Amino acid sequence: MDYQSLAEKIIEGVGGKENITSLVHCATRLRFKLVQPTLADTERLKSLDEVIAVVNSGGQFQVVIGNQVGDVYQAIMSVSNIGLDAKDPNEAKLDTAEKKSTLLARLIDIVSGIFTPFIGVMAASGIMKGLLALAVACGVLNTDGGTYQIWFAASDALFFFFPLFLGYTAGQKFGGSPFITMVVGGALTHPLMIKAFEASQAGQVTEHFLGIPVVFINYSSSVIPIILASWACCSLEKRIRPRLPLAVRSFFTPAICLATIVPLTFLAIGPLATWLSHLLAAGYQVIYLFAPWLAGAALGAVWQICVIFGLHWGLVPLIYNNLVVFGQDSMMPMILPAVMGQVGAVLGVFLYSKDPRQKALAGSSFSAGIFGVTEPAIYGVTLPLRRPFMIGCIAGSIGGAIVGVAGTSTFSFGLASVFTLIQIIPPTGVDSTVWGAFIGTAVALSVGCLGTYVWGRHTQLLSITSVTGASVHQAEPDTKPSPLSSNLPAAPTLTLLSPMTGQVVAMSDIPDPTFAGGLLGQGIAILPNKGEVRAPFSGTVESLFVTKHALGLRSDQGVEVLIHVGIDTVKLAGEPFTLHVAEGDSIIAGQLLLTFDCQAITDAGLSLVTPILVTNSDDFRAVECVADSEVTEQQPLLIITA
Repeated sequence: MDYQSLAEKIIEGVGGKENITSLVHCATRLRFKLVQPTLADTERLKSLDEVIAVVNSGGQFQVVIGNQVGDVYQAIMSVSNIGLDAKDPNEAKLDTAEKKSTLLARLIDIVSGIFTPFIGVMAASGIMKGLLALAVACGVLNTDGGTYQIWFAASDALFFFFPLFLGYTAGQKFGGSPFITMVVGGALTHPLMIKAFEASQAGQVTEHFLGIPVVFINYSSSVIPIILASWACCSLEKRIRPRLPLAVRSFFTPAICLATIVPLTFLAIGPLATWLSHLLAAGYQVIYLFAPWLAGAALGAVWQICVIFGLHWGLVPLIYNNLVVFGQDSMMPMILPAVMGQVGAVLGVFLYSKDPRQKALAGSSFSAGIFGVTEPAIYGVTLPLRRPFMIGCIAGSIGGAIVGVAGTSTFSFGLASVFTLIQIIPPTGVDSTVWGAFIGTAVALSVGCLGTYVWGRHTQLLSITSVTGASVHQAEPDTKPSPLSSNLPAAPTLTLLSPMTGQVVAMSDIPDPTFAGGLLGQGIAILPNKGEVRAPFSGTVESLFVTKHALGLRSDQGVEVLIHVGIDTVKLAGEPFTLHVAEGDSIIAGQLLLTFDCQAITDAGLSLVTPILVTNSDDFRAVECVADSEVTEQQPLLIITA
């Protein structure tokens, strides 16, 4: 991958670097905060081979890259100065845009912006904790030994000093000096404050600040106190910095912030935030204990849907908060089956598919999904095929319900992946059920795989023929069925005749990701050499586009077909097109429906490739191409099996 070139293309696609106010990345996505999201060219970004998907959700413009997102992020930062200018000229515009966004969108944006910069090392630390717990349980290591203690320090350092890391990223997110907020986090975990907390727990004399009694709390590993303190610090900094003389601004600003915010945090913000964190944990616990199986089923079903829109980050603080308050979390084990459900679905596609390209994509997505990165599986395989995605969600729901009933918990933070299975091993002296996660995960993986192989296989048959453009023998409906469907029982079929003359084009070669990905249905495409569209069957004209470039047809047997002449031809406002039917008209096979000027479309710089899609293809067992590389109008094009 040419990261430099890709970085420049992405920057242009989001409207230029002057349209970017901030950029962070998570495990697979670049998360932009744009001044004007409408300036971003979504279709242009989707057309890049290295871009898996583009999602505008949660107050962020998200470009899904995959496992190489870190390298792409570094390339973008090297060719731009995003985030380096402390006085962003677009700040006023951004504030206005943020006020118009929903509260949920702003919350998701804040959470992801604070946590994503170190999500990788968080997951690594959690995995190390799980491996150490496994080593102790197997008798390989002793908790009193130096080997264990050094590795434990490496795995626990991030979590113990969490307020420092969160202070830095929260300061960046809230638009202040990250080093000031980082020092606030350092004060919360300072040895003197921890010693004062231990003394207060032992019942010794209460300390005071300017005569006000201080309630000392152990803020190590805490989340909400430092986030609220950072917000207060950045708000104060923005107000006092412009009012100070330029000569003393650089050191008086942090001095005033620290002298004010650190005591305020210990006196008010910290206790209030701690109370809030306990309230959130208790609220979740009430819901969880009311019906654990229902909580697991719901979480397992909707988790991947949240991932599509980037909304899953809203649950990250709750997961970590459970670990801080209870020492364990029941949410992550219920999420694991949701991940493995999609992994199983993509495995089913891999086992069934005969298309080398799709098989390779499914194989790489399977390996990434095992380690918790499901975006390649979702965007590249299961979601375009639809049924596998739904089967994966159902499998996740079933597995999540099993985990919920078992009451399994994790004891360290990490991404939901195969490593979660070692993070459910409890520390010495803690009772916990571990079988639930293993059974729930196995069930989700099995249901996702077998369900896709058995029920989702018809979508796969459709993909073999229409995505690759594979040439199947030319046949009339009453001839011997194609080898691709020879293993299926006999069923009613409908022949869709070619509506035009030209060259058959594989769906994967259609120069538009919406059509190529099968999001509007399965079928085939034709590069016409004559500007005529004729009825592919007898039926009804269901819809006509105002710009005349596309028709929606319905056969007497209920097959719905979209014929879209050219790519992006909507831009021509109907000029090269002439309709010969009206909406609601009855049609017979071979009837002239539309004529168009091929040369005018070509001169406009647009592609003549015409997708012919069965938009309700999920209602049928298979849609098979029976045309050779060249087809003449009214020759059999697709065989649709009911």
